[in-house]
Amino acid sequence: MSHEHASAAPQTPTGYRIPTTWTGDVLELDPRGTPGFEGGKAAGVDHLVAADAELDDLQERLYAQHHGNGSGRSVLLVVQGMDTSGKGGIMRHVVGAVDPQGVHITAFKAPTDEEKSHDFLWRIAPHAPAPGMIGVFDRSHYEDVLIHKVHGWADDTEIDRRYDAINAFEQELTDRGTVVVKVLLHISHAEQGKRLLERLERPDKHWKFNPADIDERQLWPAYMDATTAALSATSTEAAPWTVVPADRKWYARIAVQERLLEALRSIDPQWPAADFDVDEQLARLRATMTED
Repeated sequence: MSHEHASAAPQTPTGYRIPTTWTGDVLELDPRGTPGFEGGKAAGVDHLVAADAELDDLQERLYAQHHGNGSGRSVLLVVQGMDTSGKGGIMRHVVGAVDPQGVHITAFKAPTDEEKSHDFLWRIAPHAPAPGMIGVFDRSHYEDVLIHKVHGWADDTEIDRRYDAINAFEQELTDRGTVVVKVLLHISHAEQGKRLLERLERPDKHWKFNPADIDERQLWPAYMDATTAALSATSTEAAPWTVVPADRKWYARIAVQERLLEALRSIDPQWPAADFDVDEQLARLRATMTED
């Protein structure tokens, strides 16, 4: 049997990058596509594992650079997606590959009464990553435009105000040294149905199921319209969107991993120089060591 693809050049799973001038429709983007990557699940799993070492190294350097000399930047990974789109898998298989002390994950649930009494970004801003950290939003401030638009909890004027507030917030993060990575896990209606069915048919997955998921599923067209509008309004130079096909979980993971790697490579964090005389400290240490 021929192995003509064995020496193929390295591939870069890109997802669908959304330009600032985008006027498309999210439904035009294939949720089963694998843009930038040729190969099946086995190749994708190998790709994920092979890139773990670089991701781990870059994250450790990011953390060390700040904690070593007080300088450094940060990364914010925003993960959006419909129910069952694979957000948990991204947390386990991509974010979980790095040192947990350098990562802060925030899973935003329905706002409390106190949070509702403030502007929608009030509860979001304190969770922006500090220098040296990778911050991860499992759902995010985008819930406050998507859900509110779909359910009519905010009118068009308020939604537009929120788009502007989001863009200003993300620009502020960028200005202070945070690379903002926004990914939308794009799952098809059919695939979501299969995953919800699995949650109901398997007792070990019942804990993941919420009857409200079916209520929201019935609003699918409205969510797709709201998502398209949000992508168009908030894919900026400072914080562009990437739509990641999510019907194939393995592809979604390598595409998000690649976006995170790109962000860290753009920062190019360096090991901090020692603030002491290394030779002097080696001599002192050796003086304390005796032959057995």
